[in-house]
Amino acid sequence: MSTEDQSSDDDGNPKFGRLLAVLVTAVLVVVAITFASEAYFS
Repeated sequence: MSTEDQSSDDDGNPKFGRLLAVLVTAVLVVVAITFASEAYFS
């Protein structure tokens, strides 16, 4: 049980971290594009 829990944690963390990083990056890119286009059109 203990080994299974650790394995599950090990498998879940990198995937979740990577997913979180991708999501944050996507949001930052969208925000950057929004601000850039606003500054460009102003």
